[in-house]
Amino acid sequence: QVQLVESGGGLAQAGASLTLSCAASGRRFSSYAMGWFRQAPEKEREFVAGIRWNGGSAVYAESVKGRFILSRGYAETTVFLQMNSLKPEDTAVYYCAASSNGPLSRYDYWGQGTQVTVSS
Repeated sequence: QVQLVESGGGLAQAGASLTLSCAASGRRFSSYAMGWFRQAPEKEREFVAGIRWNGGSAVYAESVKGRFILSRGYAETTVFLQMNSLKPEDTAVYYCAASSNGPLSRYDYWGQGTQVTVSS
C-alpha cells in the first residue's frame, strides 16, 4: 500500500523558514516524480514544486521560485521542501504527491497534507 506522509508544517512568521518532509513507502519510487502542492482556504489546489527521483532539476511555480527548494533524500524515500522567506500568502495545506508520468503531469498518489500558517 502506497503511503505518503508529510511532516514539518506549523506556524511561522513572515520572513521565516520551514522545511516540510514527505516520507514515501509501499513501492519503489525511483522512476517517479515527487511533487508538492498546496491549497489555501477557498482556493483551488495549486502546484508548488516537482522533481524526478532519478535526476534532473526541480521545477517550481513562479510564486515560490527563488524562495523554496525541493530536494530528494539519499534513500529515495523522502523529499524535502525548504521554504524560505515565507509570506502570509504561503498559508495553505501542503500536500506531497507522486507521479509516474513526470513532475508536471498527473499525480497518482497523495498524502494527507500538513498545515502551514504564516503570520504577518
